[in-house]
Amino acid sequence: MTKEEKNQFIDVLDKSINENSNFYLADISGLTAEEANNLRRLCFKREVSLQVVKNTLLKKVLEKNDSNYDELYDVLKGNTSIMFTDVANAPAKVIKEFRKKHDKPVFKAAHLDASFYIGEEYLDTLSDLKSKNELIAEIMMLLQSPAKNVISSLQSGGNKLSGIIKTLSERE
Repeated sequence: MTKEEKNQFIDVLDKSINENSNFYLADISGLTAEEANNLRRLCFKREVSLQVVKNTLLKKVLEKNDSNYDELYDVLKGNTSIMFTDVANAPAKVIKEFRKKHDKPVFKAAHLDASFYIGEEYLDTLSDLKSKNELIAEIMMLLQSPAKNVISSLQSGGNKLSGIIKTLSERE
């Protein structure tokens, strides 16, 4: 890779990090070509972008960025892949799903909005996070629940009332 190509790559990666506040770092080394392709297909299905990066170039990108990514420098060892997404928990779910059949990818770290999650112990927590759309749906259900209960009560009460009126009208 020439110096100009490296600079172009750094610019593209910097743009991706600026556009995506959610990204994960993982190690996918040791996967066969077929397994790597299966992982890429799974990522594509879940709208996660997967890209293998050189640690030195990624570190330059993180240093160049306006945000402070110092906490991630320690995990930039060995092979590193970066996963971009709009949905914060999608890469964690992809990693967990893929690891049901394989021992890779190894979760290294994640940056979600302004928070860092470093280490394998955060993978379960991150996969259990609710996405923005899931939270909105849950709030809508909670807001609709009292209204449904009132309507249900009125409908059941109406049936009782009409039954009583019918019974009384049938009496002489």
